[in-house]
Amino acid sequence: MRFGWCLVLLAVAAVPLAAQQNSNGFLVSKVKPGRAGVFVDGKYLGPAANFRKARAYAVPAGEHEVRYVDPRYHEVVTTVTIEPGKKKEMLATMVPLPLTQPPYGRLRTINEDKFAAVYVNEHFCGHVDEFSNYHQGLLLNPGEYDVKIVPERGAAISQRVTIVADQTLIVR
Repeated sequence: MRFGWCLVLLAVAAVPLAAQQNSNGFLVSKVKPGRAGVFVDGKYLGPAANFRKARAYAVPAGEHEVRYVDPRYHEVVTTVTIEPGKKKEMLATMVPLPLTQPPYGRLRTINEDKFAAVYVNEHFCGHVDEFSNYHQGLLLNPGEYDVKIVPERGAAISQRVTIVADQTLIVR
């Protein structure tokens, strides 16, 4: 008798879960460059290379604004309709911006969440792992900047920094 009730309870619990899964579709991104940040309705999901054929991001069915952002390229913004249970493949090639001129200082970022978003003066610049080791870093002209690291979980880190030519600064 207990076994029968367990089956009934499992079946009843599975109905809302199945309905919830059916109300989602999936976003697959093929964007050049693959380091571009993917934002859906203003929420950072990670770098575009994480959302190619092998990996898709579950998105509620309906219309959504999708933005691809890389500080070296013009942003790509589009509206997409996600259908329940289906994959929507996004293709885009971003157009490069003109290069800034030296001198440069280097900003490095370190955080446990390697895909935490990095913002400089409220503009998305990439994720922590792109700027985390001594061979990497975000090249910035000398001056003062507001740097913000936003992990998926936990508190954001905000810091006002001064970049000096030919020097490296680390924000943790």
